[in-house]
Amino acid sequence: MSSKLLFLSAADVDRALSMQAAIAAVREAFIDLSSGEAEVPVRTQIALAGDGSALFMPVHLPRQKQLGVKVVTVIPDNRERDLPTIQALVAIFDSETGRPMAVMDGELLTAIRTGAASGVATDVLARKNASVAAVIGAGVQGRRQLEAVCCVRTIREALVFDSDREQAEIFANEMGRRLGRTVRVLDKVSGVFAADVVCTATSSGQPVVADADLARGVHVNAVGAYRPDTREIPGETVARATLFVDSLEACLVEAGDLVMAMGEGHLDPGAAPAEIGEVLAGSRPGRTDDADLTLFKSVGNAVQDLAVAGLVLEEARRLELGAEVAL
Repeated sequence: MSSKLLFLSAADVDRALSMQAAIAAVREAFIDLSSGEAEVPVRTQIALAGDGSALFMPVHLPRQKQLGVKVVTVIPDNRERDLPTIQALVAIFDSETGRPMAVMDGELLTAIRTGAASGVATDVLARKNASVAAVIGAGVQGRRQLEAVCCVRTIREALVFDSDREQAEIFANEMGRRLGRTVRVLDKVSGVFAADVVCTATSSGQPVVADADLARGVHVNAVGAYRPDTREIPGETVARATLFVDSLEACLVEAGDLVMAMGEGHLDPGAAPAEIGEVLAGSRPGRTDDADLTLFKSVGNAVQDLAVAGLVLEEARRLELGAEVAL
């Protein structure tokens, strides 16, 4: 007996998934990850030409009775080709029968789930009265970062900095209309000092902000760097921050922000930052003082992808989205 596979485009994913729903799904996924309920092997990376890479990310979520795998390519040179830097596909299987159920666009899903992760972290770590958000990196990821922060805090003003001023202007105009908030372009990255929440979402290999640019009490979401030889946050900031991660196992291997800080003596190699899932479950403390600088470092985890992809599949079936093909 042949089975049917549902194909979902980026437009289908966008229609089926709201940021609020993604934040709720990622919140539960982080708890599953830290409690050991999810099985998530460390992803496999393959270096590609130039500074590109391919990542293969498997995951099993028993709660959802689903298996998933995301294959994602990250090609920084694609900016010059007018192509997306990040491209991906996500496949979902029924974990009880092994039956493949869906394949969906992973580019938009990756941006949304990464934004949702920062939304979760901001919700539990940022000061409750946070009202100014700054984004460094005016790409697709930066847009979803700002959207997610605005879902969990009452943001009255947003700031954006990008090395490409034109892209920052486009970002400000688009996101200002979409979110109904003032979005101001910064001439210098040091302007993020005025922010209560700072999100870094770049492809830079070197710190994109100086430690002096980050005010006391700020919460930082660092989501751009995902290799041990790249980072967005300087070691001096890592040294004074209260650190939180998505996956400790992955971040101690892949997060250059932490790995390079250890090599420079800014971070004790024996340090064990709290996973955000542990904070959500109440087993580790979050922010303890409004004057603390809190830093959430995420390299991305397949548990986020499957939690959100499962949500997309459920909603797509309800709305009758996508195209079915017989296998």
